[in-house]
Amino acid sequence: MDPQTPPKRVVVCGGGVIGVCTAYFISKRGAAVTLVEKSSIACAASGKAGGFLALDWCDDGPVASLARASFNLHRSLAQELNGADSYGYRPLTTLSISLTETASSASQSNKKLGSNTPSWVDGPVKSPKTIGTRETTAQVHPQLFTMTLLAKAVEEYGLKVAIGELEKVAVAEGVAKAVVLKGGGELEADAVVLALGPWTSKFSLLGSIFTISGHKAHSIILEPKDPGVITPHALFLTYYQAQGGEPMDPEVYPRPTGEVYICGMSAEAEVPDDPEQVIPVPESINVLKTIAKNVSSHLGEGEATVKAEQACFLPCTEDSLPVIGEVPGVKGCYVATGHSCWGILNGPATGAAMSELVMDGCASIVDLSRFSPDRFVRG
Repeated sequence: MDPQTPPKRVVVCGGGVIGVCTAYFISKRGAAVTLVEKSSIACAASGKAGGFLALDWCDDGPVASLARASFNLHRSLAQELNGADSYGYRPLTTLSISLTETASSASQSNKKLGSNTPSWVDGPVKSPKTIGTRETTAQVHPQLFTMTLLAKAVEEYGLKVAIGELEKVAVAEGVAKAVVLKGGGELEADAVVLALGPWTSKFSLLGSIFTISGHKAHSIILEPKDPGVITPHALFLTYYQAQGGEPMDPEVYPRPTGEVYICGMSAEAEVPDDPEQVIPVPESINVLKTIAKNVSSHLGEGEATVKAEQACFLPCTEDSLPVIGEVPGVKGCYVATGHSCWGILNGPATGAAMSELVMDGCASIVDLSRFSPDRFVRG
């Protein structure tokens, strides 16, 4: 930036991965950025997600270019920020397997079944298939990733963090001028970015244009007694319960910390006003524990400690596409939300694209036209 020109003042609202990535890339460009968060950084889905990354799993849809750009950005950020040590970035092999629930855990060895699954997956699995290689799938610890980016932006790029609840965006003659916080306080701004996740629809400026619904997902984090036997294989399950019914699709992600993350049991639900009010349904947590012990004897009761039982809301749009762009009718006010289960994957490219949009007037890293909030006004 021209040293004679004051830096652009940007306020980013929302301390999840989308907001933090946006604040990171804009502050790296030399803007004076303040990140506003109601509760705490990565307190919702960005702290409780699985952190799975895929290069080409979105290739058949309109999110393909965003996902590919973001997967590659994750790789370069890991090199820049020592991601392997700081937030658990690593490539991994990804498998799909079918498994039917048994009365006890791990009653059949996968070796007896002649499968190509790793030895720790010793439940009665069927139909194993490699669906991702170390070149096309990877993982991060999402909370550590978000916190590492934030720390880098604070320490090196002058990012400021303010804890406060957004009340409104002050607008004069169709231009965003400031962010007003509940209980007093106003942050003047040349640009405002709203990255409010599943709370987007509760903010009237955006809720009057489009709807974001909350998809509640449950997860547990286990710590096996012998973490050394757990290899870096992500598992996507087709899981049949013993009592019948429709199969479920839980996911299992071992982490380099020695923990194993297991998620599933999701459904639409009412999003509470406060992220701290999101609590898991006990029945859903119990199902995940049963799944864990059927996948592996190393994850059953007595062999693994339950470190966390949690739930979070994924932000979903009516057309299943994220919303990224300038808010219709309000110049200098932007929105980035609605990434559903791909928020951690698509955070970096969304943040980089938003930095280009805010600082340059258009994005070059990825074409944002398909994601513009204008589509809701037009249609």
